[in-house]
Amino acid sequence: MKRSELTEFAVEEEGFKLKIRRGMNGVPIVSTGRGSAAPFATGDTNPPMPPTGAQASPGSSIAPPPAAEEAGITYIKSPMVGTFYRAASPESKPFADVGLKVVENSVVCIIEAMKIMNEIQAEAKGTVVEALVENGQPVEYGQRLFKLKQG
Repeated sequence: MKRSELTEFAVEEEGFKLKIRRGMNGVPIVSTGRGSAAPFATGDTNPPMPPTGAQASPGSSIAPPPAAEEAGITYIKSPMVGTFYRAASPESKPFADVGLKVVENSVVCIIEAMKIMNEIQAEAKGTVVEALVENGQPVEYGQRLFKLKQG
């Protein structure tokens, strides 16, 4: 990192994330994570960790454990990175609103990626309880878009 004057490097592949950042005195700081939750803070708000010779125990994790899932609740997650739209156009009604019953092939939103509009299907049966993303907001792969009550 010193040779190429890099201060930060990040890679993400199939739910695995790796981020290396130069800390004070040029000591690298490595963060890894699995799943859709981003375990990394953006910007330099976190102070660098001091270098230690101790290794983390095999049972420890870097990210906090996920909150317990609610019984009978399913989430529709984003299959891609892009911009979230609840309707086909600003004048149109939303594809999925609170109280709407959906099935696996119901279109619930559009995600624009590289100027291509992708219709996103529910891939689950249930009733929409909550829209978790605002119209026009950027979304990440695996981000929760809608909360469904099964049944």
